[in-house]
Amino acid sequence: MFLVFVSLILLAIGLTLGSPILALGLGAAFSIFSGIDDRFYTRIFATRLLQIGIILIGLSINAVDVFELTKVFFPILALFVSLAFFLGLLIGRIFRVGSKFSLLIASGTAICGGTAMAAIAPIIRSRPADLATGVTIVFVLNAIAIAFFPMLGKLLGFSELQFGAWAALAIHDTSAVLGASLNYGPGAVDSSTTIKMLRTLFLVPLMVLLIFFQRSEKKKIAFPFFVVFFAVSVGIGSFIDLPVGSSVIRDVSQVFLLSGFFAVGTQISKEAIIELKAVRLVSSITLWALIIPISYFFVSLGSL
Repeated sequence: MFLVFVSLILLAIGLTLGSPILALGLGAAFSIFSGIDDRFYTRIFATRLLQIGIILIGLSINAVDVFELTKVFFPILALFVSLAFFLGLLIGRIFRVGSKFSLLIASGTAICGGTAMAAIAPIIRSRPADLATGVTIVFVLNAIAIAFFPMLGKLLGFSELQFGAWAALAIHDTSAVLGASLNYGPGAVDSSTTIKMLRTLFLVPLMVLLIFFQRSEKKKIAFPFFVVFFAVSVGIGSFIDLPVGSSVIRDVSQVFLLSGFFAVGTQISKEAIIELKAVRLVSSITLWALIIPISYFFVSLGSL
C-alpha cells in the first residue's frame, strides 16, 4: 500500500509538471528503487492508459486530414518498414548479437518498439532475457528521442506537420512519438499519431511472415485493435457534433498520456539494466543512427 501511495504522489508530480520525459523518468526511478514486480498496477495498465489517450486524440483530428496523410504515407511506410527491418537484421549479423535478438530489435525499430517485440517474441521463441534487454534498450532510446527530437526538429526548420511525420517514422514506441510531438505542437501530435497508427498495422503481416518462416505453433495473430478504435474516434469527432470542444478533449487525452508515460517508465527493472550487454546496446544505437537520416529522407518524399 505504501508503494501505491508513493507512486500516486510521483504521478501527480508528473501530471503537474506536464513533461513527458519527466513523467517517464519519474516512473523509471520509482521502479528501479522500489523493486516493484510485474503485478504492480502501473505495469498492468501502462499500455491501456496510452491507448485511451491516443483514442481521445482521434476525437479532435479531422478525417479529411487523416485520409490525405494515409494516401501520401502508406506506400512510403511500406518501403520504410521493409528497409528498416532488413537493415536491422543486417546490423545484427554484423555485430553478432544473435538471430533472435536481431529479429526483436529489427521488428521494434521498423514498426512499434516494445509492442512489436512483445508480439513476435513467442513466435520466434526468444528468451525472456532477450525481450527484457530489447525493451530496456528501446526505453533508453525513447527517452533520448523525447528529450532531443523537438530540438532537432527546430534546428532542421520542420513545421509541426513535418515533425510529426518524422517522429512517427524515426522513433520506436508510440508513447515516445507522442511524447516528442507533445513538446512540438498540436499539429505534430495529429500527424504523428495518424502516421504511427498506420505504421503499427505492419505488425500484422510481419507476424504472418514470421509464423510461416519460423514454423511456429502460434497461429493466432494479435491484431492491434486500438488502431481501429482510433479510426472510429476520428470518424466520431469529424462527423458528430460533440458537447465538448477539441481543446478539452486534448487536455483530457494529455492526462492519460502523461499517466501512461509514468506507467511505461515503471516497466524498466534494475535486473534488465544489469543484464544489458554493451554490444547489443551499440548495435541498436547504430541501427537507430542510420534510421534517423533515412526517415528524414522518407519524410521529404511526402512533400509535407
